Amino acid sequence: MAETEKNVYSGDAEADVSSGDFQIVHSDSNLKRRLGGKEVQLFAIGGAIGTSVFLTMGTWLPRGGPAGLFIGYTLWCLNVWCVNECHAEMAVYAPVPSCFITFTSYWVDEALAFAQSWAFFLCQALLVPAEITALHVMISFWTDKMPIEATVIICLALYAALNCIDAELFGIAEFYLSIGKVFLIFLLFSFTFFTMVGCNPIGDAYGFRYWNTPGPFAEYLSTGSLGAFWGTVSCMSLASFAVCGPEYISSVVGETKSPRRLLPSCYSSFKWRLLFFFIGSALAIGIVIPYDDPSLAAFISGDASGGGTSKASPYTIAMERMHIPGLPHLINAIMLTSVFSCGNGVLFAASRALFVMGQYGRAPKIFAKTTKRGIPVYAVGMCILLGLLAMMGVSDASYTVLKYFIDFCTICTQFNYSCVCITYAHFYWNLKKQGISRDSLPYKARFQPYASYIGMTCGTLAMLFLGFDIIKPFDIKWFFIDYTLLGVFPILVILVKVIKKTRYVKIGTADLGLGGMVKTIDDYEHTMVPHPEGWVERFFSGMWEWKDLLRLVNKRKD
Repeated sequence: MAETEKNVYSGDAEADVSSGDFQIVHSDSNLKRRLGGKEVQLFAIGGAIGTSVFLTMGTWLPRGGPAGLFIGYTLWCLNVWCVNECHAEMAVYAPVPSCFITFTSYWVDEALAFAQSWAFFLCQALLVPAEITALHVMISFWTDKMPIEATVIICLALYAALNCIDAELFGIAEFYLSIGKVFLIFLLFSFTFFTMVGCNPIGDAYGFRYWNTPGPFAEYLSTGSLGAFWGTVSCMSLASFAVCGPEYISSVVGETKSPRRLLPSCYSSFKWRLLFFFIGSALAIGIVIPYDDPSLAAFISGDASGGGTSKASPYTIAMERMHIPGLPHLINAIMLTSVFSCGNGVLFAASRALFVMGQYGRAPKIFAKTTKRGIPVYAVGMCILLGLLAMMGVSDASYTVLKYFIDFCTICTQFNYSCVCITYAHFYWNLKKQGISRDSLPYKARFQPYASYIGMTCGTLAMLFLGFDIIKPFDIKWFFIDYTLLGVFPILVILVKVIKKTRYVKIGTADLGLGGMVKTIDDYEHTMVPHPEGWVERFFSGMWEWKDLLRLVNKRKD
């Protein structure tokens, strides 16, 4: 930082900078920095990509049509990219545990951070039973004799083992499970491309036929252009739940080795994950089957068995139409590991959020305790107990229970995204007021502060429009499911302000050094000696470049 610029560091902090075991003593954190770039990158993929990409997206195709689905996901991905840029600049600057909530507390208001922490924790914790429920539904592809109690207990036992033994074991598990997801996505994309140009058993080069017949847009809630508009809005509503990722990277920055070196590539490559995994999937699903496909309609209505499994996937329906046997079983098997990986990832994120909440008094202090290896075992145990909510599927249809969890988690996610963007706007203007150039930061986000304004606006609109389709006819049950938390969070902010007498941090007065933690991390980065990485590790950590491939090819020639 130039001498003419104000020093952002303040306060005192200590650090144990022994390689790989760095901890922020100032913040009483016992979490160890054991995760490498590839684990962080694939954790972000593992936590974000599940049934929403492979299966649930297809159930919204009849609402928006291929164009409505594609446009809805594209527009929402642009918004999530804006949120990612807010995460990136702040998290790389100060990679502390549950960083985005800590930033809200230091730079905006502890009351808002309190509500945000509970919103993020509830979202991740409720996703654990949601993913277990989805996994049980997918097992029914092969048999309906598996009791849901057995599925829940087995999954939770495996999650406990992966999350309680060592962070490195968790990272290794996510590494291999996420590779399976990437393989499946490229397999489905390859299937879409080769079959649409005629490489299929029936020789049907269908191309973009279904964009013409029955058409690019479906009609939802109304007819004509208004119906097409509501269909696209409905697809955006689904995307507001399905498209995620930056919060998972930010959840593990406090356990990442050499974060200032690894995190920029993890955040900057996020746009490619949005493009290929989410927008690419929305495009492919609209190509392989028409939105009025009778088989898809039967699965959605419940007239055909197998809804929620790969039988209801648009890809499987297309495979059966083209007489391609065997692949549906492979797809369901990989999707099963994909859903398991999602549950494992969100449990990790939830436990770390609860750990920091315990540190700052937003939850009982017992959740801030860790083992000697830095595992917040009590926080993990609470998240495991909340996973038992998947037992709701015993008395209610599993697919209906899954929808309950999806709507609750959508509200929590968008509230958290809005808070992140509000916090970034405060960070941006505090830098301005305190005379600190953003060029001096380790990562400078693009399109700021406008990206933060877009993110907070779209997050608010997403919460308001979540239940737009239950107004007519009015459904009281879904009204409370969709909008209860929308009222709870503002009330929680007000209650905390009154009880704890928290104060809003005025622009220009914020402690950008986080009580000395930023200085501690800066010292650690100068001391930390990075471990050497091969080209495979660099590829999966997001640091691989084309010149590495050329170097590898030339080496093999020699």
